[in-house]
Amino acid sequence: MKSFLFTLAAAFLLMTTAPAAEAPYRHVVLFKFKDSASPEQVQDIEKAFGELATKIDTVKGYEWGINVSPEGLNDGFTHCFFVTFADKAGLEVYLPHAAHQEFVKQLKPLLDKVCVVDYVAK
Repeated sequence: MKSFLFTLAAAFLLMTTAPAAEAPYRHVVLFKFKDSASPEQVQDIEKAFGELATKIDTVKGYEWGINVSPEGLNDGFTHCFFVTFADKAGLEVYLPHAAHQEFVKQLKPLLDKVCVVDYVAK
């Protein structure tokens, strides 16, 4: 009985003193490039987007890919970029960051459409 009470008391202390871990904050970005964008320009954007993860400390995860869905529901969007932050504050550092702003300047002339969805992972 003593060990049960000790375990119960330890569990209660952990629950009340350990900070609650926040769910990751996801930033999903879809691109549709202009028809005039060359394959080389698109590759430059792919590379530049990936480099943001090494330049901005709040990025905790990054991946990307080109649409391969057979459904044909992509509305012209070809590229999906998936950026993970520990929390919304991480995104709030990322968006105005000089490296991100420079990337946006490089991207805009080539971009036909963009879709951005942020969510907190469940």
